[in-house]
Amino acid sequence: MPVQHHDQEPPGRPEAGKARLASLAFGGAPAGNLYTGVADGVARGAIEHAWREGIRHFDTAPYYGYGLSETRIGDALAGVGRASYALSTKVGRLIDVDQDRHDRGDGFAVDGRRAYFDYSRDGILRSLESSIRRLRTERIDLLLLHDIGELTHGPRHAQVLAQALNEALPAMAELRAQGVVGAIGLGVNEEAVCLEVMQRFPLDAVMLAGRYTLFEQAHSKTVMAKAQADGVKVLIAGPYNSGLLGADAGPGDTYDYAPASAAIRARAQRFYDVCARTGATVGAAALQFPMAHPAVSNVVCGLRSVAEVDSAIERIRATVAPATWTALVEAGLIDAGVPTP
Repeated sequence: MPVQHHDQEPPGRPEAGKARLASLAFGGAPAGNLYTGVADGVARGAIEHAWREGIRHFDTAPYYGYGLSETRIGDALAGVGRASYALSTKVGRLIDVDQDRHDRGDGFAVDGRRAYFDYSRDGILRSLESSIRRLRTERIDLLLLHDIGELTHGPRHAQVLAQALNEALPAMAELRAQGVVGAIGLGVNEEAVCLEVMQRFPLDAVMLAGRYTLFEQAHSKTVMAKAQADGVKVLIAGPYNSGLLGADAGPGDTYDYAPASAAIRARAQRFYDVCARTGATVGAAALQFPMAHPAVSNVVCGLRSVAEVDSAIERIRATVAPATWTALVEAGLIDAGVPTP
């Protein structure tokens, strides 16, 4: 299962705040130059600050900046006792040098490297070996198979799924048996592939990005229920839906990694209106909402600076009055029957 470590956490925090902070994970994609470049010192400062303030789970992937995120997290935590934090990373892509690569259509502001899918047994082992080197560690607490699913692979989905079930996941299970990794699972953006795999291969955890959030729950109900029934831990990534609910003043411009439509922004504005009436901030509600589900172990929030770390911690510790959750349900913005804090 995803591991939580809290030794050396700063003293004097309110108990409720400690409980919430234990479920907040540092998302490493922004530290890999997601959408914009981040200076080494800024990224390192954010990671170090997160640890000092009590965040104890750091999530990354080779794909995030083509190894840059893993390298920065490994360097920043090198002087910290390994038992004091948990690491999760992903497999399914290999990173290679490509001096001619300058296209940033994938969102990462990194030149000279490329990523390519490889779900073979050898690819999994090579990927993990590289991640362990970049992260400067000897073990990974949670290893996730990254970005399988029809939305990602289209007509190749059946082929990719077969290779995932026959090669990638068995290799990951062997690594778990050897103690190189503590737990295994999927890191994906869609419910359907979670259900396909969960019916055919035992998992410890699923990281689901953007599908079980304050803004939407419709495309995750079945997998959340199955995870709860099967004892599979769920890590919720993308709690702001790619920035849509991330700002304090109003809806952001992006949703699901693309420009938000007028209809999406109009619906998002309703969350801001309700929270304004009930004295809450949308950011705090968005971070705290997933934690109410009994299957959820962590909420993974992408962070790139000290200011963003402080904002996330403030939001996770903030009091969101029961009236806010009631009003959101009554407005039809949260599905009836979904657990609320």
